[in-house]
This record gives sequence, C-alpha cells and structure tokens, in this order.
Amino acid sequence: MQITVKMFATLMEYLPEGAVKNTIQVQVEDRTTPYQVIDQYRVPRSEVHLVLVNGVYVDEKSRDLPMKPNDTLAIWPPVAGG
Repeated sequence: MQITVKMFATLMEYLPEGAVKNTIQVQVEDRTTPYQVIDQYRVPRSEVHLVLVNGVYVDEKSRDLPMKPNDTLAIWPPVAGG
C-alpha cells in the first residue's frame, strides 16, 4: 500500500533520497504500523515525540495499530527550549 511520510525538524535527516522538502510517498506492506515505519527509517524511538496519522494524534500505545492505504504519517521530535 502507499502512504505519505512526513518528518519534521531534526528528523528530516532520516528521510530517504527523493524526499521533497520533508515529505515522501512510499510503498509499505498492508497493515504496516507507525512504529514499523519509524523503525524502517532507523529513527530512534527516543527521538520521536509527536506522531499523527491523517492529522490525528497517535499515542505511544496506539503506534502499533495498522495504517490504511493513502494515510499520511507525520513525525516530530521533542521540542527543546521554553
């Protein structure tokens, strides 16, 4: 299935070649989870703070739930500063 992956701030370095700005469309296996995508791109889970699927927040317990075709996965690191 095809999904869109967006990574922001310091996580953009983990995007593969071909990413435009901070976004890439990728093919993944059916029922792929957000954590599987995060692991596939070798993003340390400790650097993942905010995860959204189609603009909806996904808490840590739900990041093992499967996504659907054409979903958009957006990932942010923790925010530093005050």
